[in-house]
Amino acid sequence: MCKYKIYQGDNIEILKEKAPDECIDMVLTSPPYGDLRDYDGYSFNFEKLANELYKVLKPGGVIVWIVKDKTENGSETGTSFEQALYFKKIGFRLHDTMIYRKAGISYPDTVRYYDIFEYMFIFSKGKPKTINLLKDRKNKTAGDKNTSTERKKDGTLVKQNSVKKGRITPKYGIRYNIWKYSIGKNKSAKDKIAHEHPAIFPEKLAEDHIKTWSKEGDWILDPMAGSGTVLKMSYLNNRNSIGIDCSKKYCDLMKERMKIIVD
Repeated sequence: MCKYKIYQGDNIEILKEKAPDECIDMVLTSPPYGDLRDYDGYSFNFEKLANELYKVLKPGGVIVWIVKDKTENGSETGTSFEQALYFKKIGFRLHDTMIYRKAGISYPDTVRYYDIFEYMFIFSKGKPKTINLLKDRKNKTAGDKNTSTERKKDGTLVKQNSVKKGRITPKYGIRYNIWKYSIGKNKSAKDKIAHEHPAIFPEKLAEDHIKTWSKEGDWILDPMAGSGTVLKMSYLNNRNSIGIDCSKKYCDLMKERMKIIVD
């Protein structure tokens, strides 16, 4: 049976105290977006946390960092890009830049196009040790011979090796890196208790990343665990997990939520 641990307090201090170096296989989290919400008055030190995550992550481990920018004085802050560049500065690879597209908007805007996405930066400590790309995108040309080409450095087009080998296009192909999910009550999460937290991301989003970047028995960390979605989906997919949150209220929420599925 998989294990899970919940800790309340400062994530940097807890990681220093509880987590040995290179003990975590994957980090999946979504940090506060600027000061859009007040979590018991807590604000996190991004740079210190990023350095601590580098220490606890195993070689080949992956961080999924789901983030967006706050709009302040008419301008987006660009914090998401600053954070991405800092992760690269301290030694992480930026393995992929993905988009989490919401099937709906939080609120309309009158001076810019409606906001329906967040960034999902995929960082790795060296070459990722686990990659299980999801293949659930229906191919329109399923059953046909592959006719793909690629452009060489000199600008010429040549047939891909799969074409030369007469490979047939399969029914399903690898998913694109823009993932769309429905959000809101009874959509982001199936259990009502989760919606007591103001900013949950979809259970399916967490599950899809967990399946992609980890394997059964791995340890998955959410250092800003909120409602405990990462813990829940890790447990249901036979992964161990650690959730840290500054708020006693949300740690209690996590415990209740996990109790529902474990019992």
